[in-house]
Amino acid sequence: MASGMRVLVASPLGRVISTSMERDLDGVVVEVVGDRAGLVRSVTGKVRFDVVIADLIWNNPDAEWSFDGLDVINVLRDADRMAPVLLATQGHSMEQDHLDEARLRDEVSGIVRKSDGLEAIVAAIRAAAVGKRTDDAGPAPRAVPLYKEFVGQRGTTAGRLAGAIASGCTSDNASLAKAASVSPNTANKVTSHYLGPIMTRRGEHDTRLQLTQASVYRWCGLHARYLVSWCRRHGHEDVLKPV
Repeated sequence: MASGMRVLVASPLGRVISTSMERDLDGVVVEVVGDRAGLVRSVTGKVRFDVVIADLIWNNPDAEWSFDGLDVINVLRDADRMAPVLLATQGHSMEQDHLDEARLRDEVSGIVRKSDGLEAIVAAIRAAAVGKRTDDAGPAPRAVPLYKEFVGQRGTTAGRLAGAIASGCTSDNASLAKAASVSPNTANKVTSHYLGPIMTRRGEHDTRLQLTQASVYRWCGLHARYLVSWCRRHGHEDVLKPV
């Protein structure tokens, strides 16, 4: 490992492992940031880091709905300080949608499970530093990732509708149309044309039951963290605010 390699740890609990990383990675310089503001300060106008390791879902109640490891990629890109990114997972099912997207992102050099311990994290950092990609975070997705469902005009509309529902800013088609800035006709098709088909393709609706608006709202609740994250990171934050 080259002496003086710079590693950025983006995690509210980053200091728990930073000392051990400095011990196990010869000559490494570790910087820890625990929130968005700290991350922006660490990368804007500064020397590029050799490797960035970030929590996929941030273990902090204040950040859980407002910032995640995929946001870290956006901050690095916006600052023109892109570096190999490792994403660390807890292993919870709530991470699955984020994980599905992460595996499709070219910026992500690896995914590591925190439960595998520091040795696995250090090995992943070494691999990322020399351009190798690793993925030790479990099985492949069981359905088409939502990241792929929200592309194109129809996909973007579906994402906006889903985000508005997930954020709690809507309770019926009329309020959905207002929150998502779509026509009443589009909002009326949320079940039949936009989110219902996605649920069916992903095998996330019991075919013995009628697919209703209530089914769609429940589905948005189950995927709420990712839907809010997707809207936030793709310029659709307007749907996440009460109108």
